Order: sequence, then C-alpha cells, then structure tokens
Amino acid sequence: MKQKIRVVSGMRPTGKLHLGHYHGVLRNWLQLQQDYDCFFFIADWHALTTEYAEPGVIRDYRRELLADWLAVGLDPEHATLFVQSEVKAHAELHLLLSMITPLGWLERVPSYKDMRQELSHKDLSTYGFLGYPLLQAADIALYDGAKVPVGIDQVPHIELAREIVRRFNSLYGKTMVEPQAMLTKAPKLLGTDGKKMSKSLNNCVYLSDSSEELRKKLMPAITDPARMRRTDPGNPEVCLIFDLHKLHTPPEEVTRIDGDCRTAAIGCVDCKKTLFSGLDAFLDPIRKKRELFLQDTARLDEIAFQGKQRAEQVAGDTMDRVRKAMKL
Repeated sequence: MKQKIRVVSGMRPTGKLHLGHYHGVLRNWLQLQQDYDCFFFIADWHALTTEYAEPGVIRDYRRELLADWLAVGLDPEHATLFVQSEVKAHAELHLLLSMITPLGWLERVPSYKDMRQELSHKDLSTYGFLGYPLLQAADIALYDGAKVPVGIDQVPHIELAREIVRRFNSLYGKTMVEPQAMLTKAPKLLGTDGKKMSKSLNNCVYLSDSSEELRKKLMPAITDPARMRRTDPGNPEVCLIFDLHKLHTPPEEVTRIDGDCRTAAIGCVDCKKTLFSGLDAFLDPIRKKRELFLQDTARLDEIAFQGKQRAEQVAGDTMDRVRKAMKL
C-alpha cells in the first residue's frame, strides 16, 4: 500500500473561529484529510508570541478551537489532531535549529515588519516573535512534513523552513524532509464593516454565532457604498454580502441576485434576508455540534490525548535521528 504524503499545518488559539477561518483554512483541511496523512495542531506556543502578557486565555481557546475543528468535520480517525505544547519535542527541535539559523534569515521574513505594524499596540520586540518562523520550521520538520497548505502570504515562511532544513542536512547529513508549500486559494471575504475580517476589529461572523447574532450582524453590514437609494442600480462585485452569497447561496440564485442588483430589481434588505437564510442553515449544524463537544470535555480531552500519542511517536523518531546526526 502506497504511503500517504505527510501534510502539516496548525492554527493559533486566539479566539473563536469565524467564516474567514472556515473558507481560508478549514474547508481545505477537510479535503486534505481524505487524501493525505495530516497532522493538524493547535499552535498554543505560537499564540504566546503575541499573547504572552495574558496567557491564561489560551487554555480555554485551545478547547474551543478543537470543538470548532470537530464541529466542521475534521475527523480524528483521518487526521492527527493535537496540542503543540503537549509534544515537548517542538521546543527541543526549535532550540537546536536556532543554533544554525542566521539572524538575518529571520529579520528578512516579510511578515515580521508587517505584523509589528499591524500589532503596534503590543510590545513585540522579543525573540519569541522574531523566531516565530523558526518555531514554525521546527513544527513542520518534526513530522517530516512534505507539504504545508498556506496562502500566498505565508510562502516566505515555508521557503525559510526549506532553507533551515537544507542547512541542517548539509551540516549533519540528510536527516529531515525539506517541506514544500501547498498553495491554497482563499476566497475574498471581508468583515461586516468592509475591512478584513478580524477579531480585533469586531467585524466577524463566527461559526458559533446564534441566529439572532447572525441577523444583527448581517442587516447593518456595508453593501455597495454607491447605492444610496433603493431604486439605484448596484454593483455586486464591490459588495461583501454578494461575496458571501457566492459561498453560501446556490449558483442559480447567485446569478439571479447579480442581475437583480444591477437593475435595482432587488434591494439590499431583501438581499441580506436571502443570505441570512442560507448562511444560518449552514451554521446551524456547526453550532449545535460545537456546543455538544464543549459539553463533553472528556471526549475532547480523549481526542487530544490520542492525537498527542501519535504525534509524540512520530516526533520521537525524528528527534532520535536529529540527535544522532548531531552526535548529541
């Protein structure tokens, strides 16, 4: 039987997941778990790089994140789901790789300066934040991750991981697998205010939102700013509500809405009501499953424990090779 290609990816537990997470990451993971040997981890040590001042919330977020994963359909029978900090080899390999990684390699990662500007309200002048991509490289290499699903903005991180693994192999002999980026296309998805969907901007539609919360968020959401009156023709291509229609409304209905908007045959209120109906039907089973998992903490803990066991076994094999190669 042909061995499946190993895929490794993680998500930081920094709050409830929203539609951007689903369409940008989780929907792709659901497909990958069918065809690849997937290791998906809750990156709580990565969360510390920006949340170190208030680390207490991370534990609760870990449980909510796992519940979200299971509610959308990630299956522990098809993918290894685990918590990063429970596999201590992540820290060991990160330390060993830090000994051979030139400082300039970390400073040139494009997202370093971008994230410092975006999170300027936090003190991110720490090694932990600078070394984020190095820890990411250790996360991947620890499981011989051949493929890493990322958006185009994360490609430099995977290229850095390749360089670090290649440098290690050149110094100590071929020991670890050089990872490759698996580009994923994330659909255009904005928050209810027309800006990037972000928890910090309070503009998210969460997977856990109730029907009433969803309605309150959708009805005042920004549409085509040029459409001032009900009788004005609209441009659906600049409307975040139409973007959501394309993801949650049947194609034939999307075509009708597109034409009716452009001719003013439909107003924004009716358009939002149609979206609410389809989006609420999509979220309803997710929110119900999520609540059931959160109530069954023993089941969540068991899934995390089983994932930890498999992750530790694979990580242990890798670290045996690493220590032998470095003569430690």
